[in-house]
Amino acid sequence: MQEYIVIGLMSGTSLDGLDVVACQFVSEEEQIVLQNVLAAETFVYESSVVQLLAQAKTLLAEEYVRLHVFLGHYMGKKVAQFIKKYNISANFVASHGQTVFHQPHIGLTSQIGDGASIAAECGLPVVCDFRSSDLAFGGQGAPLVPIGDAMLYADYDYCLNIGGICNISYQIDNYRIAFDISPANMALNYFAQKLGHTYDRDGILAKAGVLSISLFENLNQLDYYSQSYPKSLGAEWVENVFYPVIHSFDIDNKDILNTLNHHIAYQISQIVDKNSPKRMLITGGGAKNIYLCQLIKDYCKNISIVIPDEKQIDYKEAIIFALLGLLRWQNRPNCLASVTGAKKDVVGGAIYYC
Repeated sequence: MQEYIVIGLMSGTSLDGLDVVACQFVSEEEQIVLQNVLAAETFVYESSVVQLLAQAKTLLAEEYVRLHVFLGHYMGKKVAQFIKKYNISANFVASHGQTVFHQPHIGLTSQIGDGASIAAECGLPVVCDFRSSDLAFGGQGAPLVPIGDAMLYADYDYCLNIGGICNISYQIDNYRIAFDISPANMALNYFAQKLGHTYDRDGILAKAGVLSISLFENLNQLDYYSQSYPKSLGAEWVENVFYPVIHSFDIDNKDILNTLNHHIAYQISQIVDKNSPKRMLITGGGAKNIYLCQLIKDYCKNISIVIPDEKQIDYKEAIIFALLGLLRWQNRPNCLASVTGAKKDVVGGAIYYC
């Protein structure tokens, strides 16, 4: 039996901040158990950093690489602050990075936040770049969280995460199935900001709007929703396919928000088995959207919705990336072919030593 303390880092498409967790794992033979979350904190990005990340995909090659290195040093400094504040003694850091490009159909994915720079700043080895190996073996490179769902949250029939993108994970026989369902907070925040809000707290703005049946039907007819898994979504699809459909309608932004909440809940309902009682865990920022969660309950008949404590809501992905880092540290597969469509289960991640 071995004990590991791993610091997990997650930065999502919503650009709201860097999630940092310190996880205590116990590993014995093939089993890994999460013993405790020792500390957790979100370092909110300064507006200047948000601006840099938001324009990342438009940068020239040299500027892009410089941002990659800058973000690595930035993350490493935040980890150093975290370690000092909570008096953490960790084995290593596992960092997801900030996704800028994700186009698996052409074998491209890119997460910035240089691992070597993180290691240099915090004085710990760093595991990062979890997606590239899976793409090299023909996979989508996403989603990566499902192996963590299978190992740490096996008591639930469905693990639903509502972040920038809404994704789901569940078991069929001996295989873990997972895929991105639809845009979520990425789109909701975008239209909330048009109304002068950073995000739609509790779904209040959406609740004040009216469902547009025409927009709802047009969104549900997008080709992505009829595709079989494995499949995943990136910001490019949202911006180039999803938003143009919405912008083709001349309706109030509150009505757009209302319709988007219905759209997300409806698409979730198309996945879950409503014929027998099931339990679904909801995490991610969307779990705090009261209006959206109520719609999910309305659409997903016979499904028991479980919303965990706030630490699990906010930090589940960072916790699971800590687990993925540990699997890579032990040279064990952490990307499932049944989920990504790769030729085989892959040991994903690069290690930078300090």
